[in-house]
Amino acid sequence: MKKIIYILLVSLLSTSCEDVINLNLETAEPRLVIDASLNWIDTTNGEIQFIKLSLTAPYYDNNFPPASGATVTVTDLNNNTFNFLEEVGNTGIYRNDAFIPVINNTYNLTIVYNEETYAATETLIPVVPIDFVEQKNNGGFSGNETEIKAYYTDPANIKNYYLFEFISINNNALNLEVYDDEFTDGNQIFGFYSNENLAPGDKMIIRNSGLSERAFEYLNILLQQNDNQSGDPFEIQPATVRGNCINQTNPSNFPLGYFRVSETTVFSYTIK
Repeated sequence: MKKIIYILLVSLLSTSCEDVINLNLETAEPRLVIDASLNWIDTTNGEIQFIKLSLTAPYYDNNFPPASGATVTVTDLNNNTFNFLEEVGNTGIYRNDAFIPVINNTYNLTIVYNEETYAATETLIPVVPIDFVEQKNNGGFSGNETEIKAYYTDPANIKNYYLFEFISINNNALNLEVYDDEFTDGNQIFGFYSNENLAPGDKMIIRNSGLSERAFEYLNILLQQNDNQSGDPFEIQPATVRGNCINQTNPSNFPLGYFRVSETTVFSYTIK
């Protein structure tokens, strides 16, 4: 009997997947979404930085309205105040041209939007350079994927956390991976990327950024929830991931997103 029920269940699942069902979902009040990743590229002075503010939208909407008209500032422990001014056109993109990045300095973000004040604190985390990149052309389970390994040397006796961004210019694709050094402390290790659509001559940008432990935990959970390769129709639906930004005026109206400050190293690579 159990076997019959299982076969019937699989049959129902396979046939129902052919129909498109639009659910009548409830619409919550919009929340502020804070995309505040200040990256100091190690070959630059880091003066130009951006913060993007937007609002949540209903599930079926593809457009996220910008959060325009906010007051955005970042301060550091050296009594410097960096004002982020919104770019022309109510874009929700705020820019500062005089940011001063200092390794291990603490930065405080303050956003005033719709008469509510949001705040977050983060430390500028250093990162080691990418030593070299290694390519394998017959990788993956089926043997038709191009594998990229970006090697770096982890500093010994220090807890380190990393964010790797693999940007495929020709495919207009971005892949994110986070790593810690729990089992690789002090060793040379690599960030990994695999794709069957890469071809000789394709350009890739590989970025490695230092993360705080809290930023690592946040991104790790976020990436796990965003993994669409499990194929499990019974998996638990993702929960709201809370970042380090808080609403000081009305805590129940919490924002989404994260305030991160990182040193970033960049490696340009051409697929062979």
